[in-house]
Amino acid sequence: MGPILNRYVFRETAQTWFAVTGVLLLILLTDQFARVLDDAAGAELPKDAIFVVMGLSTVQYLTVLLPVGIFLAVILALARMYRDSEMAAIMACGIGNVALYRPIMLLAVVLAAAVSWLSLDIGPYAQREVVRIFDEAKQSADLGLLEPGRFNSFGRERAVVYAERITDEGTLENVFVQLRRGNSITVIVAKSADQRNDAQSNAKILTFYSGSRYEGVPGTAEFRIMRFAEHGIPFEVSQSEVGEVRPDAQTLAELFERLDRYAIAELQWRISVPLTLLVLTLIAVPLSRSRPRQGRYSNLAIAVLIYIIYANLLGASKVWVEKETISPYLGLWWVHGLFAFFACLLLQRQNRFLERLFGRADRAKESS
Repeated sequence: MGPILNRYVFRETAQTWFAVTGVLLLILLTDQFARVLDDAAGAELPKDAIFVVMGLSTVQYLTVLLPVGIFLAVILALARMYRDSEMAAIMACGIGNVALYRPIMLLAVVLAAAVSWLSLDIGPYAQREVVRIFDEAKQSADLGLLEPGRFNSFGRERAVVYAERITDEGTLENVFVQLRRGNSITVIVAKSADQRNDAQSNAKILTFYSGSRYEGVPGTAEFRIMRFAEHGIPFEVSQSEVGEVRPDAQTLAELFERLDRYAIAELQWRISVPLTLLVLTLIAVPLSRSRPRQGRYSNLAIAVLIYIIYANLLGASKVWVEKETISPYLGLWWVHGLFAFFACLLLQRQNRFLERLFGRADRAKESS
């Protein structure tokens, strides 16, 4: 295939890939943005960390979207060329669909290199940073993070705190607090409240001013009412959840140093991401073939089904390696081999390589 056709196929595929990946990324980020805003409103995430978390989430999403994006892009781009009879004109020049792999695989190799970097290095770093940001938010939980006019959970006891207003100095006005310990409930209503930290006891002291405290068991008459001018309650700071870093957030060096069944499964999973991209590209070229009058999206449902089966088999194989159900030498590799073989079957079905090969051999024997 000449350089002009190579550039044309490359450009059409690349443009479709940008559109498909952009749309999918926008959908995922919209949902993620809503959840991050909810965490920030619930005082589980500092407001100045919202866009940092969104950026890190984008990196994690791209690791998943690059393989499926190129898969759908090749199918959509080539299906359009089949529908508009451009592919018929190309094949009339003696160019088969195997020749299409040259420009398409060039794009696929570039994307595979990018997704390898994301999967092996940047993605785990992003995962680790997101965990760290949320953990630090829990450790530094502060009244200033609470949303005025909204019920919020606060402290290790997950007390429910409501404040009508919060001043610039961090003082809460018209405060309502509910704490539950077993069957007993404590309710505090005060005109104002503020906070101080106690480093020795690893607690935050909430001091309430000019209010009342109600304590008892709901459904009974045994309630104690106390009025106060000043009343302090300690809240234990949430303990760090970082502890041992999960395998999906560990660096390559940490995984190789650990090298147990969980580390092996994680390593194979990360390497599988670029392999999946390349194998899906091999499948996409023969799968995109359609009749001139056939719709552009006729093979899209089949493509989505193939991707779902592929991804689920990889996920199941990862779990099987972790549980030692299958050998780590077999690991996730058999899934890639199975779908690469499927791509070869599709190409054989369309191009009849074996029939032509054996036909030439038979003719050579007859001529001799």
